[in-house]
Amino acid sequence: MQVIIINKKTWIAVLICIALIGAAAAAYFVFHDREAEQTEPTMAAVDVYELNTIPVNSRFVPVYQVGRTDHAIALTIDAAWSADKTQFILDTLDRYGIKATFFLCGVWVKAYPDVVKEIAKRGHEIGNHSLTHPHMNRISADEIRKELKDLDDRIEELTGTRCTLFRAPFGEYNDTVVSTVRDMGYEIVQWNLDTVDWKEGRSAETILNAVLPKLSDGSIILSHNNGYEIETYLPKLIEEAQKQGYHFVTISELLPQGERKVDSNGVCTGM
Repeated sequence: MQVIIINKKTWIAVLICIALIGAAAAAYFVFHDREAEQTEPTMAAVDVYELNTIPVNSRFVPVYQVGRTDHAIALTIDAAWSADKTQFILDTLDRYGIKATFFLCGVWVKAYPDVVKEIAKRGHEIGNHSLTHPHMNRISADEIRKELKDLDDRIEELTGTRCTLFRAPFGEYNDTVVSTVRDMGYEIVQWNLDTVDWKEGRSAETILNAVLPKLSDGSIILSHNNGYEIETYLPKLIEEAQKQGYHFVTISELLPQGERKVDSNGVCTGM
């Protein structure tokens, strides 16, 4: 049997080769990841909500649900996409005699001023969804104030009314976001039931099964004005919720009047 003897110099050479191979592999993956990031399409004006969780390091919590016992619930519709399905939504809401709260992004308001006026004309509530749809927890308090004020200035020009509600883009927030928004006189509102209708391939049946069994008093439902299956699921969602005894109100109607508090789970009640 042949015995191979590896001396110290050989070991050093082997280790150097291994190190060089490892460095080359690491450099490839870093470059590959950066290249992928650079070629990934920008979706700054599109709401994408992967998670709906309360940050454990946040002392200030938005409203996720309202503590009520009268079967009142709220339908909220975020608008940052195109407007081709908005007319259907408005007509459907009229048909069932309900009012919703639309959270509008500045890009969308600029693109569809006549639709903004129509939403207000039909008696629906309009909430502020930021001017440029940034990651709010990455900007300063001054920048947060500018995002809300500049958009509200535009909404007031179109509708004659300023917003009292705010929803953070991507559902992201931290203590600075919540405290700054509330100091400005807004209530910051999330949701406890998510249709995830922005996700292509998610069927209307899947959406309904994710929402209807979980309905409870004071629930806040998140939909999008250009959700893929909203033309199919919205009428059924309304009908089934009403059959269960629920009635739809705006967020301002859902919230307690006067002073209120929000617990660590995001449940809002009167003081």
